[in-house]
Parts: sequence; C-alpha cells; structure tokens
Amino acid sequence: MARPYHDHTEETITSTMSTPVVGIPTRTKLTPKSRRFYFVLSLFMTAMVLVGFWPSYFGQIQHGLPERPKVIHLHGAIFIGWMALLITQVILAARGRIRDHQRVGTVGIVYGCLVLVMGLTVSFAAPVLHVKAGEWSMNQAAAFLPVPLGDMVLFGGFFGAAVVYRRKPEIHKRLMLLATVALLFAAVARMAFLHDSLAVALPVWLSPLLLGIVYDAIRRRRVHPVYWVGLAVLIIAPLRFALAQSEAWLRIGNVVLKTFM
Repeated sequence: MARPYHDHTEETITSTMSTPVVGIPTRTKLTPKSRRFYFVLSLFMTAMVLVGFWPSYFGQIQHGLPERPKVIHLHGAIFIGWMALLITQVILAARGRIRDHQRVGTVGIVYGCLVLVMGLTVSFAAPVLHVKAGEWSMNQAAAFLPVPLGDMVLFGGFFGAAVVYRRKPEIHKRLMLLATVALLFAAVARMAFLHDSLAVALPVWLSPLLLGIVYDAIRRRRVHPVYWVGLAVLIIAPLRFALAQSEAWLRIGNVVLKTFM
C-alpha cells in the first residue's frame, strides 16, 4: 500500500501565512534537515531579489535613495518586506512556535493584499512614468504592461489559494512558495548575466520551485500535486510576451495607458 503523502513532522515548516487552528500544538518537533532546507530556500529567494535589483536600485541606496518617484520606493520597500516576512514565518514554524507563526500570518494575509495592490499600481505607473520622461514610446509601454500584470495575476492566484488552504499546511506552504516565485520574475528579468535570454532566465526563475520538487522527490518519494500544477502554470506564463507584441494588444494597451496619462 502506498504511504500517505501527509507528513505530520513537517506540515508547518513553511506555512507562511495561516490563522489559528484549534488543536494545533504550540510547538512541533521538526527535523533538522527540513529546517535547513526551507530556511536556506527562503534566503536563496531573497538573494535572487537582491542580485536582480542591486545594479538598478539596492546598490545605489548606499549613496542615498535613487532618484525615483515615491511610488517606486514604496513598492520596493513593500517587496522587501514580503521577503522579510517569509523568512520570519519560516523561522517561527521551524522552531515550532506555531501560535506565533499563526498570529504573524493573520497580519501577513493583509500584507499580501498590500503587495498585490501595490504591484498592480506600479504595473500601470511604471510605463506611464517612462513615457512621460520621454524614455519609451506608447507602444513600448503598452508592450511592457502584460509583464508586471502577469506577475500580479500569478501572485494573486497562488496567494489567494494559499489563504483558502491555510488550514491545510502541506498545500498552503507550497502555494506560498509559488506565490513568491511569481514575484521573483521582475528580479530575474534584471539579471544582466542572463543576456536577456528567456531560455536561460526561465530555469533561473523557476529554480526555487525546482528545488522544492527535488526535495519532495528525495525526502517524500513523491512530488506534491500542487507543485506540478504550479510548474505548468508558470511555464505557460511567459506566453504573455507573444501577446504583448501583437497588434491587437498594442491597440488595447495604448488605450488603457492613455487613461493614466
């Protein structure tokens, strides 16, 4: 008989956003390997953000905030706050401090909504600002629009599902990983050493998810279905680049952006 997938020793390791559930102990024993894996994975994703945005933003902060509109600085701060929240939640769960993890998770649900709202705001604000500065044409701005909007659709979908399944930690924690991977696209797109090659950037972008799949395969001897569904969705997502270059979209994008000019 096949062994059930559910593993009680690790079900709360990276349940990064959840609300209190009756009957869950305040401390849970976790294996050292599991603690290390999810903690290192969260640090790895944070490092991806820093590497991607270092040349154009974070590296300039040591000389004072770069000259950017306030909305861009706010967006950057909220983005980093999400990664800090992720690391905090992983640490709390790994130490078995489940009640604290749940309390922080309640605030985290609100914070995730803020990430989504701010991301949608900047998705429109950034191309408009480039056009007004004379850096982009309207067609360039329209072609860019599906990229950040696509990121927010992915994040919102995975995050919303994670909130719905917050009482099922094995599903929830994987959905939270997928939501964070969706946010990493912007950072990976700015990594100059990838030479603007989608074929190279795609595996780099998906690397945290691929590591999670490998971990499942080795430690669980079975990959959770959420990972397979998420992988399929993320692989399909870059097709929006083809949409962005179509004449039909450029006409729509121009009309949409003009309402913000």
